[in-house]
Amino acid sequence: MSLLPITLYGDKILRKKARKVKEVDIKTIELIKNMFETMRNASGIGLAANQIGIDKQIFVIDISQVEGYEKTKPMVFINPEIVEYSKEKDFFEEGCLSIPDVRADVLRPQQIKIKYCDTDLNEHIIEADDLLARVAQHEYDHLLGILFTDYVEETEKGNLKNNLHAIRKRSVEFTYPVSENIDYILRL
Repeated sequence: MSLLPITLYGDKILRKKARKVKEVDIKTIELIKNMFETMRNASGIGLAANQIGIDKQIFVIDISQVEGYEKTKPMVFINPEIVEYSKEKDFFEEGCLSIPDVRADVLRPQQIKIKYCDTDLNEHIIEADDLLARVAQHEYDHLLGILFTDYVEETEKGNLKNNLHAIRKRSVEFTYPVSENIDYILRL
């Protein structure tokens, strides 16, 4: 397995809607393994393929390191689609491996129903709530080209502006491998 460089705020691929996965081959399985390793190395709990420069509708989640979720198994979501959102919403502080050291409160539905495929391209639908619902929404947004900072109120966005600019220019310290400024999109 390999650590992959994480794309950062300002990289074009983070604003592009990812392409559907048509087949899962050995390269896709290797990619998923590398995504888990990269996410864990960066102390993350979710990672979307476009966060490592790959134009595919895949994200991985592992919340087992979070207190209260130790028995939750790591999950792979291929070609996901959130098909239902609860009316009940709450604020929770979010961060992102592509926007390191920036955190903000984001209002999201408390529960979702998400349809996705596993690595055999078998379709599943699960209901998720609390942390799993939040992380799945965050990663699903990545595949649509949406960042958590898009949900932040304008006044708070102004407070984040300098940090976001520094990340885009790569003029901050990173504790994990990050990409060069990506103006292209990898298609694997």
